[in-house]
Amino acid sequence: MNPLSVSAIPAALPAALAAQGGVVADFSDETWWLTLIKAVFIIVFLILSVIVAIWAERRILGRIQTRPGPNVNGPLGLPQLIADAAKLIMKEDFWLKGAEKFIYVLGPVIAAFTAFMIYAVIPFGPQVSMFGHSTPLQLTDFPVAILYVLAITGFGVYGIILGGWSTHSTYPLFGAVRSAAQVISYELSMSLSILTVFLASGTMSTSGIVAAQERLWWGLAMIPSLLIYLVSMVGELNRLPFDLPEGEGELVAGHMVEYSSMKFAWYYLGEYLNMLNVSAVCTTLFLGGWRSFILASFWDGANSGWWPMLWFLAKVWCVMFLLIWTRGTLVRIRYDHFMKLGWKFLIPVSLVWFVLVAIVQGYRAFSGGSTQGLLLVLAAIFLVAMIILLVLPEGEEEEEATTAAAGVDITVPGEELDAFAGGFPVPPLPGQQLPPSPRSRRAAQTAAPVRDAASDLAIAGATTTDSDVTVQEETDD
Repeated sequence: MNPLSVSAIPAALPAALAAQGGVVADFSDETWWLTLIKAVFIIVFLILSVIVAIWAERRILGRIQTRPGPNVNGPLGLPQLIADAAKLIMKEDFWLKGAEKFIYVLGPVIAAFTAFMIYAVIPFGPQVSMFGHSTPLQLTDFPVAILYVLAITGFGVYGIILGGWSTHSTYPLFGAVRSAAQVISYELSMSLSILTVFLASGTMSTSGIVAAQERLWWGLAMIPSLLIYLVSMVGELNRLPFDLPEGEGELVAGHMVEYSSMKFAWYYLGEYLNMLNVSAVCTTLFLGGWRSFILASFWDGANSGWWPMLWFLAKVWCVMFLLIWTRGTLVRIRYDHFMKLGWKFLIPVSLVWFVLVAIVQGYRAFSGGSTQGLLLVLAAIFLVAMIILLVLPEGEEEEEATTAAAGVDITVPGEELDAFAGGFPVPPLPGQQLPPSPRSRRAAQTAAPVRDAASDLAIAGATTTDSDVTVQEETDD
């Protein structure tokens, strides 16, 4: 008999397929009604998770910012969720007269329904038995599943762009344009960080990537990729400190200004669904997915059966807590700083790190050895180099510091600033002043004849007084 027993085939199959870069999940025993059950479960799971996420965010932000908020509304603040849902349903649903009606409705629908599609390729757990059929805890999987995730993520931004453009209103359009620029900027750095996972795993299948992290999570072996992804996913979500498309102080909530009732609720739902999506992708790519190598080191059944679903959900909610934590502690950054972070720092750093990982993988291909230890050392050196670059001041800052130390004033007191010299308005620096506005010029021209008449009267009065004094002196003499 073959030394590889029949009972060992299911355990050996994932490792063999992972080595070949194929799909690890086995859907050979799948039926149509099992697929339907999984699809319904994902939809119900996401809707319930959004409710829990809204409640948890309010509770956590209330603790972080020392404000009770809706916590006093019933036990644990739970009735507040029912009140919010009822308000959105019963609120007046207005329609803009000049809007593109079809696209006006299509925007929030795209934003919400694309968000439901990401979890289709996310593995919740290993192969289990359901109603007498062996099936993975995953709706579907294919060799380019992560490319599917990136495609759906890129398509979802059309919901924001179309929603802002279709209203024919200024502020929603500004928010939509900002969102397009933001997603393009941070989609590049996110894709580059994910490419390193492809190289290390040898597959684009989500279940294959999870199988490749059996011994060590890629988030530990490739810390720079994890950090780049975490920053990029906050930019993709349009959340603090990167919520520039929805800047309430300048854009009045951005692309959602002209939406109300359930159309606004679709956008609101899509935002929290995307939080769950990026958290699940982060867990799958960098945190070992449903695997727990810590518990598996002393518990043989930690990565089998239904227990791995619990580890997966715990990791997802840890990333969700990080998103809520950043919202409660960081403030919105300036837009030029935001773009500078994406184009001048994250993308170059991602490219350099991608090249280094490619070199390490080439070394593994020729030497045939393991590269996880080498990746750890390389990640440590790379992080130290990035910290040094961040600590060192830039050239302009050094020049300003040198000029200030030498006692040289770089601005001329009273210098008039041309605010539009660079093509866009800039505020004046200390020592500079803006030219008078057209309104003040018109006011000055209107007041000029009055001032001239007053001056003539003052001069005439002074002349008369001097004459009277002279006459009085002559009379006295």
